[in-house]
Amino acid sequence: MSTTTAASVRPGGARRIAAASKGAARCRRKFLRMFPGGFRDATYVDWERDYKWQAHRRWHQALAPAAFEALLRQDQHATIARLATSIESRTNLLFSFEKMALRDALRPPAGARAFAEGLFALLHGDGPLEARFEAWRDVVANLPRRQTRVLTWPVLTIFPFIAQPKVHLYLKPTVTRVAAETYGFDFRYRSRPDFATYRSLLEFGRQVRDDVRDLKPRDQIDIQSFIWVQGSEEYD
Repeated sequence: MSTTTAASVRPGGARRIAAASKGAARCRRKFLRMFPGGFRDATYVDWERDYKWQAHRRWHQALAPAAFEALLRQDQHATIARLATSIESRTNLLFSFEKMALRDALRPPAGARAFAEGLFALLHGDGPLEARFEAWRDVVANLPRRQTRVLTWPVLTIFPFIAQPKVHLYLKPTVTRVAAETYGFDFRYRSRPDFATYRSLLEFGRQVRDDVRDLKPRDQIDIQSFIWVQGSEEYD
């Protein structure tokens, strides 16, 4: 059996892999230049990780699966919405207009109910992730809207990221697209949220995790933070 690789038989394949490897190495150097101790660096923990991890801890305390389900059985949809947005509000991950649009959307009982039931189904429901994610996308798209649209990538991905940081990634479109281009990863992005884009984001995360596995990333918080460092103007 031939051991010839696909990259060696496709025109430009080896060059693309080499370019991607150079991009990954360049991104790694940038991250370690900012945080010499890697994901255990005290400044990194202070600037990037700790507030996201604390949000997850608060979520686990207030909306762990059993507690979340109990509130649903009691029709406490407004309580779930209040707890979720309160936890999110202590991060700086959403823009102010996204926060306001979300709060307006969750004020009517129908909006709070749709949000609570849809989020629980995404996090703890049965079936493949694709179906659950697209159902959640439809829930957010159909939330009541006053002025600003509610369906944005950050709003769609912030709550699963906080709730399940071993599984989900948070998507800031501009930063992530810049980071992927710098990294050499072919991020298949669409502005209209769909699972194909989210799957590509998760693949980007897996690639980063593989490339920095010696730095021992703990979860998607570390991966999202690494991506943020590459694409954010804060770290130029």
